[in-house]
Amino acid sequence: MLRFRAAMMAAMVVFFVGSAAAAPVPEKLLAKPAFDAETWVIVSPGGQHGQSKRWVEKDGTRWSRESMNLRGFKTEIDQRIVFAPDGTIAALEVRGSVPQGDAAESFQVAKGRFDFKSPVDRGAGPSRFNLYYAPFGGTLDATIALIDALRRTPDGSLDLLPSGRLSLETLTTSEVSNGRVTRKLTAYAVTGFGFSPQPIWYDGDQFFGIVDVVSYVPERWTNAVAALSKAQDEAMAARAPGVLARLAPKATGAIAFKDVRLYDADAKTFRQGMTVIAVDGRIAAVGPAASTDVPTGAQVIDGHGKTLVPGLWDNHQHFGDDSSGPLLLAQGITSIRDPGNRPEELMARKKRIEEGQLLGPRIVPSLMIDGPGKMTAQAAVVVKTEEEAIAAVARAKREGYFGIKLYGSLNPAFVKPMADEAHRLGLRVHGHIPAGMRPLEAVRAGYDEITHINFVLMQAMPDDVIKQSNGEMRLFGPGRYGAAVDLKSPAMRAYLDELTKRGTAIDPTLPVIETVLLGERGRLSNAYAPFAGTLPPQVERGFKAGGLSPPADLARATLLKSFAKLQALVLDLSKRGVPVLAGTDGTGLELVRELELYVAAGMKPVEALACATIVPAKAFGLDGETGSLAVGKQAELALIDGDPSKRIGDLRQVELVMRDGRLMKAEDLRTAVGITGAPKRGK
Repeated sequence: MLRFRAAMMAAMVVFFVGSAAAAPVPEKLLAKPAFDAETWVIVSPGGQHGQSKRWVEKDGTRWSRESMNLRGFKTEIDQRIVFAPDGTIAALEVRGSVPQGDAAESFQVAKGRFDFKSPVDRGAGPSRFNLYYAPFGGTLDATIALIDALRRTPDGSLDLLPSGRLSLETLTTSEVSNGRVTRKLTAYAVTGFGFSPQPIWYDGDQFFGIVDVVSYVPERWTNAVAALSKAQDEAMAARAPGVLARLAPKATGAIAFKDVRLYDADAKTFRQGMTVIAVDGRIAAVGPAASTDVPTGAQVIDGHGKTLVPGLWDNHQHFGDDSSGPLLLAQGITSIRDPGNRPEELMARKKRIEEGQLLGPRIVPSLMIDGPGKMTAQAAVVVKTEEEAIAAVARAKREGYFGIKLYGSLNPAFVKPMADEAHRLGLRVHGHIPAGMRPLEAVRAGYDEITHINFVLMQAMPDDVIKQSNGEMRLFGPGRYGAAVDLKSPAMRAYLDELTKRGTAIDPTLPVIETVLLGERGRLSNAYAPFAGTLPPQVERGFKAGGLSPPADLARATLLKSFAKLQALVLDLSKRGVPVLAGTDGTGLELVRELELYVAAGMKPVEALACATIVPAKAFGLDGETGSLAVGKQAELALIDGDPSKRIGDLRQVELVMRDGRLMKAEDLRTAVGITGAPKRGK
């Protein structure tokens, strides 16, 4: 199934994962499109990534063929749909390969019973009216068939197999032109695939396209993407103030969190029996419960046995859509660093949050800049010359970005002049390491921070890995050779010493790498296992994709050792005093897993928690406002039903969260995005 926005947030950013149990049908044996096949192009701001074609055979069978390359991660699949006389799907088959491995999937209905098998699950049972299969994978046409069926239902809803329910409502209209033809399109909001409604565009009764981080639009209509994106975002934004008012009304008067276990981020310690008082969105008092006066008329929250922590930071969060706000806040995340997104949409959402029109965290944004090519990042500003590169840096300053994020296809020769200009303008420089460049070269050229711990380890990789480090080699290189790297060797010590001396920060994103290298198809990875049974069904199913199918000669035992080395590298850097900025590169659900991995490597809980509170606040110059619970700072905090001083995983047990003077129940926030309960507690 198409990678819907809410279900695919993590996957679209970096990881597609899995271990193929069978050899996929080779590309040369996949169906060949008819000469008159309908064609949709797959595009993003970074360029065109492939095509999806469909055609109908004389017997009525509908075929489709999809080819896609997202930063070196390739999909080559075909699909066959046989329709029953009543227009329902009698059979569906998917063949080919995806980055996870074999894409094989099948569904059929016969004699009143259904049977399906996907890369992650299988099932059978009695069929009935209004029960439709939601393919795990497949081409764009799998989505078209499902939405067409949804639009035909009397009440605009469908029950889904394996589980869930899909509903549809009219969202907005937009008139667009390709220079020759003008069409008036209608967008429908489809709910039930993920954390938020997904806009789907139709031209009358005919499917037109889907506009997202990666868009599917008909040939010769790519110029309509910007207008359609603007129209659907404005329509969705009109709903946001109502959600804000319902979930997060402004608090009035004082709020006292009494007798809590307090995480003192400044001292990196936990303090027992404390009371914190917030007034008008600021911390008014912090002190022992026995001696701290509670103002008359204050709302008193009994914190006995619970822990109050500063609002958490997700330092690698590509803010997805309006639903991302409640989803993040429900995890106690009150601040994020967005390291690259579609510029117009990101900055518009940031403005709406700051103006009180949209519920969401503080956003510290970076403008992502990349070079051209098949590996170009989807949401990047693409630059081909040094002049364009410098102009992109100037754009970042002009449009209010905090920093620039450089990506893997950027010409390495551009890094120093871009970094020099960025620093002259007061911007932070961070990112992936461009292919052909080693991390120390990037740091010496001006990087203030390295994104992803695997790129830090690139210093020790062979030349053939460095040359291809903007593709899958950025994962399989460290996965293959990381186990053998000696962090105490003279060369590595000198390298790490220089990072320490320069104060170069690191944004590790360990959970996404854990899932990429070690995830197993059909099972939730460690980051999502605590949420099993609570997520929207299609989201949970999507999280069972597994890990990137490794080369045949790369053993799992080696991957396990290499991942352990990445953990050890994070610990080494932390002990040296290098700023470690906890981040997910996912949905935000992964943040506590990041901290669990720090603790498993040898960090103390107080040190790990600092990486998601005071350390990023200082790194971004915001420690005067946030990052710790101190008098005068903003009351950005989360009340935890547990003791993270002993079990860092208890941080998932968010009960209340406060930001921008709004006191919110985590349960209400979870419900708003389709999460049906609190995450499970760890042992």
